[in-house]
Amino acid sequence: MEKLKLCIVVLACVVASAAAQSASNVRATYHIYNPQNINWDYNTASVFCATWDAGRPLEWRRRYGWTAFCGPVGPRGQASCGRCLRVTNTATGAQATVRIVDQCSNGGLDLDVNVFNQIDTNGRGNFNGFLTVNYEFVNCGD
Repeated sequence: MEKLKLCIVVLACVVASAAAQSASNVRATYHIYNPQNINWDYNTASVFCATWDAGRPLEWRRRYGWTAFCGPVGPRGQASCGRCLRVTNTATGAQATVRIVDQCSNGGLDLDVNVFNQIDTNGRGNFNGFLTVNYEFVNCGD
């Protein structure tokens, strides 16, 4: 019985640490996906996650803004597809929840331009060409 309790505690810790994946001071650039102009169609956008998620219902695909993910912490490739991040502009505290739809190679995030502009509340991101953000994997609620 003690071994079972210990296993449960260890498993709970592993799940909690996996759920709490986050990174600070990450570079976020923007990409012009403009999903609202293409009916949130993954195939039209030619995003990496289209192979697995293009057939999801429209409500699921448009529930959150889009991002490409290549951050320093978190799952890669197919394992990241469809997951959600809470992204916070470190300069202003403005936040948005985004869904991972693509990969990138900049070592951070490549936010849809609409999300980028939403959290660039002081205009410094547009001026500099990037934002410094924190991100945390969160439950998408679906």
